[in-house]
Amino acid sequence: MEWTFVIRLLIAGILGGVVGLERELRAKEAGVRTHFLVALGSALFMLISQFAFGDQTHDAARVAAQVVSGIGFIGAGVIIFQKNAVRGITTAAGLWVVAAIGLSCGGGMYIVASAAAVFTVVCLEAMHFVHLNRAEKTILLSADCPGSAQLKEVLNLLKESGITPESYALQNGRATLTLHLTQKSYLETLPAIVSRLTNPAVENA
Repeated sequence: MEWTFVIRLLIAGILGGVVGLERELRAKEAGVRTHFLVALGSALFMLISQFAFGDQTHDAARVAAQVVSGIGFIGAGVIIFQKNAVRGITTAAGLWVVAAIGLSCGGGMYIVASAAAVFTVVCLEAMHFVHLNRAEKTILLSADCPGSAQLKEVLNLLKESGITPESYALQNGRATLTLHLTQKSYLETLPAIVSRLTNPAVENA
């Protein structure tokens, strides 16, 4: 029986680690270790609630229910407010799901737990792909630009990269351009353009 419990803990940790690996590869706030420990701890609490009290009369669901409430403290810890945007909500939700996966493994529901882990990773990866190629953001790009000839060079540089400015202005020897970019262009194309400008600055609009 004890080896069965160990197997449940091991499966919980592995499934939690798989979800955590996806988060770590995306450089998110919580990675493999955090998700592994959350799933392992949840499975352990489930085992304790079911088997630690012997034949004594008890409600096995009470200990497991506290995991659902307690995981909120960890989830809140990875949510941050930065530059007028809230970050970490998806990772917090992932930890919440991983806790449920751990509880499922602790209860011996291996197929359900495995399916939940697969669904979670597929959802995260699919939405990352959609966000990378479809999500857009507006930024202000500025750089030193002595005259209209230099501004035209900057515009040509953007055009070669497939970027059309929404607006641009030249004032006091500095050009300011408003760009509407996909997340992929922002991460992959824009850095190469910025590296070719003089004293550049990038701000969120």
